[in-house]
Amino acid sequence: MKALLFTNWHTMRWVRLAFALFLFAQAYIVKEWMFIGLGLFFFIQVIFNLGCGINGCSIPKTKNKTYE
Repeated sequence: MKALLFTNWHTMRWVRLAFALFLFAQAYIVKEWMFIGLGLFFFIQVIFNLGCGINGCSIPKTKNKTYE
């Protein structure tokens, strides 16, 4: 768990962290508590390094033809 938290910090992970913290702050300032759920969604992505990678969430264009 320690390695998961402290390694592989790329730009998108930092952006998700900033957005999660922004949503938590907005939930507190505006008193719109639904923002906490959205902030938790992004914060969980940051902690567990989930989400789309550098190549995006697409299916590869090449097909493996192992059987013909």
